[in-house]
Amino acid sequence: MTEETLLEADELMQRAVDATSEDFATVRTGRANPSLYSKVLVDYYGAPTPLQQLASFTTPDARTILITPYDVSAMREIEKALSDSEIGANPSNDGKQIRITMPDLTEERRREYVKLVKSKGEDHKVSVRNARRKAKDAIDKAVKDGEIGEDDGDRALKELDGLTRQYTERIDEMIKRKEAELLEV
Repeated sequence: MTEETLLEADELMQRAVDATSEDFATVRTGRANPSLYSKVLVDYYGAPTPLQQLASFTTPDARTILITPYDVSAMREIEKALSDSEIGANPSNDGKQIRITMPDLTEERRREYVKLVKSKGEDHKVSVRNARRKAKDAIDKAVKDGEIGEDDGDRALKELDGLTRQYTERIDEMIKRKEAELLEV
């Protein structure tokens, strides 16, 4: 009973760490990176479609991304979705592909990105704590119902606290790395 609860909590916490990593990949640093656009949705024939399903990406240099749509008729919608995204780049269209030249990051913009990273990191730490709360409630209920003894419940709670600490520290470390990456000039 407690092993299943702890394994479920571990899985939920790992998902929070994975989501943190995915979210941080979408925050721009000094280099052009196609993963910046992984969460951009394009209105493609009335359905929101991820940009990566509609186009291929290449990075000819450190500040340029070339986006080549598979369907040229979707060019206008792709360009609109890119303009509306919070990435802060202006796309230019040559009829066959879209070129995005990433502007240099100003100090002010870097600070904004650091705040964004910290906010996203805190959101994911809340997810870890929610997984802990769910598991703790299940363990407390099992102790109360007599399914497990109090000693086993206490042992499981200590193990759960260790898991929680481990995952929140991993997210904190990811925040520190991303912050250092953003502030690097």
